[in-house]
Amino acid sequence: MNLIGQPLDRVDGLLKVTGEARYAAEFPEARLAHAVLVTSTIARGTIASIDAGRAQAVPGVLLVMTYQNAPRLPNGGMPALAPPAGRRLSLLQDNQVHYSNEPVAVVVADTLEHAADAARQLRIVYQGSTATVDFAQARSNAHAPDRPQGRQTDTQRGSFEDGMQSGTVHVNATYTTPIEHHNPMEPHATMAHWDGPQLTLHDSTQGVSGAAQVVARTFGMSASNVRVIAPFIGGGFGCKGSSWSHVPLCAMAAKQTGRPVRLVLERPQMFGPVGARPRTEQHLTIAARRDGTLTAMRHDSLSNTSMIEDWTETCCMVTRMLYAVPNQVTTHRLVPLNLGTPTYMRAPGETTGSFALESAMDELAAALKMDPLALRIKNYAETDPQENKPWSGKSLRECYQIGAEKFGWSRRSGAPRSMRDGGTLIGMGMATATYPANRSEAAAIARILPDGTALVASGTQDLGTGTYTVMTQVAADALGFAPENIHFALGDSTLPRAPVSGGSQSAASVSPAVREAASQARNQLIALALADPASPVHGSALDDITVENGWVVSRSQPGKRDPAAAIIARSGGKPIEATSTVKPGDEKQKYSFHSFGAVFVEVHVDAELGTIRVPRVVAVYDVGRVLNEKTARSQMMGGIVWGVGAALQEESSLDTRYGRFTNANLAEYHVPVNADIGSLDITFIDRPDPYINSLGVRGIGEIGITGVPAAIANAVYHATGVRVRDLPLTLDKVMAGMQG
Repeated sequence: MNLIGQPLDRVDGLLKVTGEARYAAEFPEARLAHAVLVTSTIARGTIASIDAGRAQAVPGVLLVMTYQNAPRLPNGGMPALAPPAGRRLSLLQDNQVHYSNEPVAVVVADTLEHAADAARQLRIVYQGSTATVDFAQARSNAHAPDRPQGRQTDTQRGSFEDGMQSGTVHVNATYTTPIEHHNPMEPHATMAHWDGPQLTLHDSTQGVSGAAQVVARTFGMSASNVRVIAPFIGGGFGCKGSSWSHVPLCAMAAKQTGRPVRLVLERPQMFGPVGARPRTEQHLTIAARRDGTLTAMRHDSLSNTSMIEDWTETCCMVTRMLYAVPNQVTTHRLVPLNLGTPTYMRAPGETTGSFALESAMDELAAALKMDPLALRIKNYAETDPQENKPWSGKSLRECYQIGAEKFGWSRRSGAPRSMRDGGTLIGMGMATATYPANRSEAAAIARILPDGTALVASGTQDLGTGTYTVMTQVAADALGFAPENIHFALGDSTLPRAPVSGGSQSAASVSPAVREAASQARNQLIALALADPASPVHGSALDDITVENGWVVSRSQPGKRDPAAAIIARSGGKPIEATSTVKPGDEKQKYSFHSFGAVFVEVHVDAELGTIRVPRVVAVYDVGRVLNEKTARSQMMGGIVWGVGAALQEESSLDTRYGRFTNANLAEYHVPVNADIGSLDITFIDRPDPYINSLGVRGIGEIGITGVPAAIANAVYHATGVRVRDLPLTLDKVMAGMQG
């Protein structure tokens, strides 16, 4: 069979379109109680007093939990795991307030309406202190983080000063990106149920195993007593990669009330206690010779973090590896603010970092009067310039070539404002996309059942990306079974452990484990058939045997075939079972693993109003082997759409007087809709990576957004002659430049 790569329809599609797929807040429970989170209204200070009388008097109220009556936790509720695996949470252990919208109480009642009413009746008096929320004012207090996400804080290669002197053309510019908040269709939601010492959590999480570990350590209990279930997730994008305060709080409330408790965050509560993409201020200095050869580059990144935990937007990582520049310096610094702790947001670091780098490269091309694509090819990195390692696979030149041909890049005129259609200015821009190819240890189990079907499982997650489907394809090919006869299970911490679905690592980590477990089960099935005198294939040579659609078949004599159900029945009726754990070896010591892409964008800008439209995007990607053409394309479409939003719309508006976001809703936090998106032309090189794993598969969830904001900014410059260095590119910024 050869199902891998085929555009198989989603195996969970019917469940989703018929409403049968159950999400964290949809599991039925007898005696279910409903919780509402209460959050702070000040950015810094203490809780002076709490009057819960009116709240407790609301009919149906079961619990008003505050720092005064919340269960005391080991170590004061401090993380037992180092961040970012274990976050510094707000678990009602004291009266301190560190940011606005921080959890300060949980109200539980028999109905959601009663809980919400009681939460409004809770009276909390605060003693406020001066908060630090203005990035510009606080930037002087920036500090260096300690190895952000395990990587170097700063780097230096060659001599930046010598490189600057040898370059005759310089670019020196600052680029900014705003705070952005995740807005998945499904907000964070948790349901907690205690059965003696056993805690079951239905949680919208990107990592069931990690969530179980964090909750167990927070409560000082054995991890074997915590089960986390997440069969379906309505989008995560990084914010659900961590277990935030509401998860233990829901479990605490369930313990206090003695009933199952459901807690769903309200949309405004997504703006603060569950992370965000931080604000960045990035300074790029580039030097090049007249022929376009880069001689020096410096990238200094500032981003905000919280007062309770350091979290770094690793903007400079893309700069370190993308181009062959011999002399380079990169630095990361953090600005602590009284805001919630930032977190991963689709392609964290690479999205923001590539906007700055690829905008600066476009500015350099303009200064050189050189084609932007030619400049990138001129400085193509044949090996990783930072790690001094060969790439595990790199087809970026091919991405450039195919993308340019499909887009019609040769029709682009060089001068800004030189292409128009009546009152519409037309711009063409491009940028490079890239993201690291990550992989972690993962385990899987495969069972061939007595009825001739198969169960394959791993404790991974499907965020809507198609994990159910691609793992079914991998298992089907390895087993030799039809996909409709395979049930793939995931989203349960009791299943074989798999990593968090973040950093584009699920497919690369889990698929080789699934393949190995399924292959072992297949081999056992064949061995049983060959050893059974009653089997039609008994006595055949092993290399003559295959499995087709659940039948053990002789290749040379296809009429000799034996169904799996019959083989198992004759051998005692017990399922065939195999488990596998697959982990990385020393390949990362030998090779540098990255995915690449080229993004080409056309924009139309109204010459009088400055409004921007993106009628078409052409993107070509080298992401290793593609497991499913249809779901992979959907992944890239989602990433590109988000890139359009990041470029033109997304921005969390902060009122610095109160440290609170003023557009904490989907009416005013703008994201793209269908009318904002034109043609998306997506192509995959589809060349297996020979070193990353047995399937040659890299993850693809993150790379789709990278490069898109810069390509749009570069296209807007080409259309208008206005260089906007501050995202989002709103019409007022464009108009100001056009009028200036």
